[in-house]
Amino acid sequence: MKQGLQLKFSQSLSLTPQLQQAIKLLQLSTLELNQEIEMLMQANPLLERGDAGEDEYGNATDNSADEVTLNTSSEGVPENNADASQDYDNDQNNSSNDESFEADFSERNIEAKQTEISQTDTNHNDSSQAESASSEASQKEESSDFQAEFNDEFDEFSNGSRWDENSTPSDDDSDFKQQETLQISLREHLLSQLKLMPLSERDQSLTLLLVDSINDDGYLVESLEDIIEEMPLELEIELLEIQTALRHIQHLDPIGVGARNLSECLLLQLEVLPKTTPHLALAKRMAQHHLPALGARDFVKLRKELACDEVTLKNVQQIITSLNPRPGSAFSIIGSEHFIQHEVIVKKVKGIWVASLNDVVIPKLKINQLYASILKRNRDSSSQYLQSQMQEAKWMIKNIQQRFSTILRVSQAITDRQRNFLEYGEVAMRPLVLREIADELDLHESTISRVTTNKYMLTPRGIFELKYFFGSSVATDTGGTCSATAIRALIKQLVEQENPKKPYSDNQITELLAKQGIVVARRTIAKYRESLNIAPASLRKSL
Repeated sequence: MKQGLQLKFSQSLSLTPQLQQAIKLLQLSTLELNQEIEMLMQANPLLERGDAGEDEYGNATDNSADEVTLNTSSEGVPENNADASQDYDNDQNNSSNDESFEADFSERNIEAKQTEISQTDTNHNDSSQAESASSEASQKEESSDFQAEFNDEFDEFSNGSRWDENSTPSDDDSDFKQQETLQISLREHLLSQLKLMPLSERDQSLTLLLVDSINDDGYLVESLEDIIEEMPLELEIELLEIQTALRHIQHLDPIGVGARNLSECLLLQLEVLPKTTPHLALAKRMAQHHLPALGARDFVKLRKELACDEVTLKNVQQIITSLNPRPGSAFSIIGSEHFIQHEVIVKKVKGIWVASLNDVVIPKLKINQLYASILKRNRDSSSQYLQSQMQEAKWMIKNIQQRFSTILRVSQAITDRQRNFLEYGEVAMRPLVLREIADELDLHESTISRVTTNKYMLTPRGIFELKYFFGSSVATDTGGTCSATAIRALIKQLVEQENPKKPYSDNQITELLAKQGIVVARRTIAKYRESLNIAPASLRKSL
């Protein structure tokens, strides 16, 4: 063995910093993208939000070029690093020739596309255009910490109004406008009512203790005995005292709050019904002793236990089902809202389904004009920091252009393939996989996967994630294929049209689909039914 030098040539793939950023931005949702932009703006002084009528350098323009303009020649972010680097180099060389992207197609493109579609699909009917504006009201959540003393804690919820007392309505506010809604938690709602009750300090302390043990559904999660054991012995709390405090809570709004189980929750709501309510006594018996049989839809056993006929049992069942098993659910929505901002809008333009970007979600970025002018005058080594920040700002703007251009191209390709869904609904959804879109757009499947994750499309039939339009296929008797989404829609239709007294079993649904030429196994039907949150036939049976 001996040491030696050897020269060897090889090729390798590497991710440039801009390519890494482009891949990262491509898979972010709109909310995550805005957060990423805010972080980069704090770190980079040359990057800032743009205003209407300015280009990326702050110069006035007539076409609002301050927005991140999209070039139709952008190719997205391929998975292959070498191809991606080559695309980036080409984009850099042609960056001076970028043109602003227009959402609507030109007249010539629309006519050509209209001719192509009319040759293949002549039976399609025009549907109404989608409404592209949907207002969303923001909600505020207010919470306050309770003080150590129980009296001070209750006083905190009774002090004044939540609105600014010094504010006076102006003439502009005199008309009808949508006001911000303020929601309170279940705990605050209960305490605000307890404050109005003439309770002693000790009773107030016990009721506050019980309120802290009530979950979001309105149920008391701990037993009274366990609560007493957790309290100091010197307080000498008796079971009767805490039972009395619980009764105070159970008389508050919403009715049924403070119950320890479902049976008690329903009984509390039945107690407030008028005494003249038909079959009220039977409803109380059912809520107290026969809820398991009602949940299992064992109507034969219920008729025998309650000694009633089928009509009476049906009326009793309607009374029970009209009650609220989760009385605190109206207050538990705070902080659980999930707002969706769609990136793409699909409209029908002259008989053609066209996808366009939502201008609201496109960030408006530009280069800080002050720093850009300083960098233009001084190009010595002392301005190296500004030069690097300038390059990063240009990369950011370019990558956002590329991101939205790729989203639009993928959305239009999906729209072209799912025209039948837009026309006729879920039953007309066709099978579609990522590879079909990737092959058409000359992109990698992983790029399509990133584009369709957490990106949403507004259609006349609602807002859908881009991944919703992809699904596996099932063979039919005629040799064709049927989308899994279409099969789920057919199952839902069959269940909605079935006889409630004799609901379809999974085997019967399989046979009904087979008559339509769709061959699906029974276990597949069961899997699709469970994904639609449809109960089995035994639990769907009703009187």
